Amino acid sequence: MLLRVAIVSALMLGAASATAEELNPEQARAFVVGKLFSYTCFDGTAGMGRVFADGSVVGTIRPGGQGQVRFAALPAGTLRVTGSAMCAHLAGLPVEPCFRVQKLDYHSFRGSIAGLSFAYCDFTQRNPRTQLTGASAMRPAATTVAAARQSDD
Repeated sequence: MLLRVAIVSALMLGAASATAEELNPEQARAFVVGKLFSYTCFDGTAGMGRVFADGSVVGTIRPGGQGQVRFAALPAGTLRVTGSAMCAHLAGLPVEPCFRVQKLDYHSFRGSIAGLSFAYCDFTQRNPRTQLTGASAMRPAATTVAAARQSDD
């Protein structure tokens, strides 16, 4: 589970589209750090997360797209630039997986494990403030309509 979380998290910084723009590690970092992304992976794994400037990650994961959504967090220094690549450092793992990032458009990218282009996740930027605003804006309107109907009866 920890490896899966680390891979998905690293892919957030870390592809295969004809129109995609390959990002170097510093470009990927600038594109991703501090923003909230939802993701879906080749194996059905899905979730949402945010990478911070210190290389830590906080988010959710639903392995294989089944079961319960789980909270996941990785400590500072987990994601880092190693040479000319973005890699994940996990205690207990014999290797540091490195990642490739391809920008698909202004709000999305595809991350894959270097050398394994079939192992990828697609990430789309989300703005939680608009979702909160939209949800709260709809409640009063629905309540007002329901109250108006009751007063007409």
